[in-house]
Order: sequence, then C-alpha cells, then structure tokens
Amino acid sequence: MPANRLTADCIWSSFRNSGKKHLFLTGSRGSGKTTLLNELFPETLPGITTWAEPKKAVYLKENLTGKTVQVGIYDDAISSEGNRMTLLHDGFNVLGVPALVRCMESDSIWITIDEIGYLESQSESYHTTMRQLLDKKQVAAVIRKQNLPFLNELRNRDDVFLVDLDNPFGLIGCVIMASGLGKRFGGNKLMADFEGAPMICRVLDATEGIFSKRIVVTRHQDVAQLCEARGVETLLHDLPNRNDTVRLGLEAMVDMERCLFAVADQPLLRWESVAGLALASVNAPDSIWRLSFADIPGSPVIFPSWAFSELKTLPEGKGGDIVIKKYPERVRTVTVRDVNELKDVDSPKDLEALMKR
Repeated sequence: MPANRLTADCIWSSFRNSGKKHLFLTGSRGSGKTTLLNELFPETLPGITTWAEPKKAVYLKENLTGKTVQVGIYDDAISSEGNRMTLLHDGFNVLGVPALVRCMESDSIWITIDEIGYLESQSESYHTTMRQLLDKKQVAAVIRKQNLPFLNELRNRDDVFLVDLDNPFGLIGCVIMASGLGKRFGGNKLMADFEGAPMICRVLDATEGIFSKRIVVTRHQDVAQLCEARGVETLLHDLPNRNDTVRLGLEAMVDMERCLFAVADQPLLRWESVAGLALASVNAPDSIWRLSFADIPGSPVIFPSWAFSELKTLPEGKGGDIVIKKYPERVRTVTVRDVNELKDVDSPKDLEALMKR
C-alpha cells in the first residue's frame, strides 16, 4: 500500500503548501491514522482522545486533564455490524462538549482529536461546538471513514486538508519522459551508471507505488527493456519531438483525473517529494502543481484533466511549460528540501557533480 510509505514529514510538507487550515486523516481500521497523528504532533496538545473496548464501551478522554467519561455502550441488539455502540448523551454533555470549549479557550494554535466517528455524529451539541472550534483553531483530527452527514460535512469543508490513507493519491497517472537523445552527454545518459545502477532507475524508484497508472515513453530500446524488466509499462516510439512524448504519454492516461510528468534525468529526486506533490494535488485538483526550491521552479509537474487537451496539441518541439505560462494563476508549488533534487543531467560533468552531492 502506498500509504504505508507516507511519513509525517511528507504529509506536513503537502499540508503546509496547500493553504488549508485543518489536517484530517481518514482510512479503514488499521490504516495507521492514529500513528501518523502522533508522529505529526508528538507533544500532548489540548484536545480529545476516544477509544473503544470491543463489545463493551467507548470512552472519551480530555488530553490535558486526563478526565475520562463513557460516551457509548455496546448493544448486541443493533443490527449494524459497524455501529453497535449506543450514544450516551451525558458523556458528551458532561465532558465532550466542555472539553471542546476549553480547547477554544486555550493558548494552543493546534488542537488534536482522535477520533471523530459514529457516536460524535449523533450528538447535536458536539456538532455545534466542533464547528465553532474549527472556526477558531487549527484542528488535526482522525475522522472515521463512514458515510454519515456530519462526517461528510467535516471531510468536505474547503479549509480541510484530507489524507485518505486507503487511497492517498487518487486517480493520478505518471508519464516518465525518457526520449532525449543525450547529444550534450554524448550518448544515452539514462543508462549511465549512477551509484551502481542506470540513472533511469532513480526516477523509477522515486515514482514507485504512487500512481494509478505509470508509463515510460522512450526512443531507447535498452531503456524500454530495463523498465519492462522492472514491471513498468513502456511505450517505445521513434517520433522526433518533445510534444510527441507528451502526447503519447497522455493518450495512455485513460480515466486519470490528473497526470504527473517527470523527466528521467533527475537522479536525486526523492520518493517523498513526488508523494508530497501528488498528495497536495488531491486537495486542490484543479491546480497545476510542481516542485520548487525557494523561487526556483522545477519538475515533476502535475496537470489536472482540464489541461489535457492543450497538452495533446502542443506546438512542435514544445513541452508543458507553454500551458504553465498560459495559466500562472493556477500554478502552485511544493518545496523540496534540497535544490539538487531539481537538477537534471545534461553532461558527464553534471552527472559527476550530482554523484558527489
């Protein structure tokens, strides 16, 4: 599962660049929601923690005071397999709602809540106070993955950055552009050794396990053979221009909502950076997303589906930069830690410098 590789740093980087106010984690049981929340916020902050004793009860605890109250009781007569706990209103009224009020009155910028689920969705007083809390503070929360009106309302708020650990990246494709002739390098640079493996392997590693569909578009038989040996779909062609590579790759992205274009000669590109870029694009799917360092823009770049038709009809010899320049107001960035991630290899000297780095 791609989510298993998601780190707190990756999520935090995407969230920070998103412009959203709140950070919510969702997913099925055992997907690691609480673990990631604790990694994101290792210090105890004002907030609420709930937990269940299977087939017995659900308890709510105020983080800072440790005060605890029962908010649900198991009822075997309830037919629903997933919701056999009955709400105890007194628990929310005595501690749950007052705890949220104290969170609003605290000096902390962030509030953590683990979790918001079925019982919380049944308490109207909790609903009202939670909305007030979201207006006043920044909230990091685990939210149950259930189709309930209150939970849907929270997940769909415009100010919420939502990470679904079951499917963190959504329907996103990846085109790896590997068609360059390497004239300045003096040959096919993608098969040049970089720390014991052909350089093309670095971008394959950096894009592994993130995308619904991934394809390498290349004019090089040896590159195609290597990628196919690794189980990566390849399109071998003999067309001359960059726009051909873009079009051929995009034509393979059937049903994708977004598509990332990566060059194959950035050997220091990190998986975490690519995953962070893909994660950011889920929460603002109509934007063009690209990696950057300070004011230096770079690749990869994610284009939403509204740009596909223009990318398929680029002028001869041109790439996606034309679309980026046409819609500067739609371009957003995720910052990498090291500018060398964005550097590509044009010459043997470039390769040597990046290997030293």
